Amino acid sequence: MSRIDETKDFIPVRIAVLTVSDTRTPADDRSGDTLVDRLTEAGHLLAARDIVPDDRGTIAAQLRAWIADPGVDVILTTGGTGLTGRDVTVEAHRDVYEKEIEAFGTVFTIVSMQKIGTSAVQSRACGGVAGGTYLFALPGSPGACRDAWDEILKWQFDYRHRPCNFVEIFPRLEEHRRRK
Repeated sequence: MSRIDETKDFIPVRIAVLTVSDTRTPADDRSGDTLVDRLTEAGHLLAARDIVPDDRGTIAAQLRAWIADPGVDVILTTGGTGLTGRDVTVEAHRDVYEKEIEAFGTVFTIVSMQKIGTSAVQSRACGGVAGGTYLFALPGSPGACRDAWDEILKWQFDYRHRPCNFVEIFPRLEEHRRRK
């Protein structure tokens, strides 16, 4: 079972939040606000925040820019993970992933099933790694953002979480790029 090892120090990570929407503005971006509130309450740092339209190329370009930024450790996107024609966030994420974290989508579905039942099948939440940066595509509802953060990401971005967490393997994400 998971636990927090109080003998370890908390290590804050730098998290960028990207809202994907054709209609949201900073004034009414409730899902982005939810993520920012959660990550800062947990002791992490907001590295950047933006809103982009539902356009695959635009989303991928913003992801690549933040992946290239040494001040960003993690990118959380909200919106565009559904099944409609404008939902292209997952495709944009997969355009930039070096490795996909397949279990994230599975665990998110399990968490969602407890809250919204079989409607959870309509989400394509996903996660991956690129350029030493973690990326997660979350649905566009504040409830889904709360569930993803509170039930999964909060723990995986806490260095003290045992038996393992994402933070402890940061130094090894790009070991394949080192010379032998």
